[in-house]
Amino acid sequence: MTKYLIRRLLIAVPVLAGISLVLFTILALAPGDPFEELAANPNVPREVALQLRKQFGLDDPVMVRYVRWFGSMVQGDWGFSFVSRVDVSTLILQRLPTSLFVLGTAQVLGILIALPVGTLSAVRPYSFFDQVATTLAFIGFSLPTFFTGLLFILFFSIYLDWLPFIYRADISATGWRWWWENVRQSIMPVAVLGLAQGAALTRFVRSAVLEVIRLDYINTARAKGLSERVTVIKHGVRNALIPVVTLLALQIPTIFTGAVITEQIFRVPGIGSLLISSILANDTPVIMAVTFVYACLVVTFTLVVDVLYGWLDPRITYR
Repeated sequence: MTKYLIRRLLIAVPVLAGISLVLFTILALAPGDPFEELAANPNVPREVALQLRKQFGLDDPVMVRYVRWFGSMVQGDWGFSFVSRVDVSTLILQRLPTSLFVLGTAQVLGILIALPVGTLSAVRPYSFFDQVATTLAFIGFSLPTFFTGLLFILFFSIYLDWLPFIYRADISATGWRWWWENVRQSIMPVAVLGLAQGAALTRFVRSAVLEVIRLDYINTARAKGLSERVTVIKHGVRNALIPVVTLLALQIPTIFTGAVITEQIFRVPGIGSLLISSILANDTPVIMAVTFVYACLVVTFTLVVDVLYGWLDPRITYR
């Protein structure tokens, strides 16, 4: 296992380097100039704008700029925001915990919904529960997060006035009151992302469990006198989770994309909203850093999923 992890981590280095090269090249060749407004300002001399471009190396070749950026990033210097006038690493560290909390809680919520609902639907196929669960799963999977987010705001914030629709990072309360306010403002963005993930996973859990419980070894377990609960959970669901775990790894980029939209709707101060505001302001250093952080998170979660394979199926060995 240790050798496998070390080898995977070593493989991740050139993968992330290649991703960063592609991202940097695309952003460098994209239209737009971070100093466009400054150059258009008649009160700013042209010499000042040219000096700033020279200072930040915007007129250098793309590969020269990339090598300079990558070398600085390895040393912990992620650049300087043209808009916020602060270090990019400071901006990301301020917002990353909020995004990880919302995304992580939403993913856990989706799994907690999909596993029991999908399993019960597979155990009782074509029953009333299965039909209702399948219908709701199709509805939840079809509706985009920006639409369900607006529905949540209209119902829970405007009509019922139960939950705040703006996520605030500067809550003045302390103690349990502070925790309660954070939970209240997190309910809707977590629910929107979690229900969308749960709806998609439910269909795959049902299909995987339905295929497994029809195999011969499940019938053998029943013939030995094992209870239906032990047979389904211990012998059926665990083996059925292997393709589901693979799907979770593939859905990680999707939930990050959905989080960008959801954070805009609920004004969550995460890196998703930071990415949108940076794109609108053409703040290239921040855009590059945020997209690279997304790539690092995807590679990390993919490695975690590969490790989970060995726990789910003891026949899998790491060499």
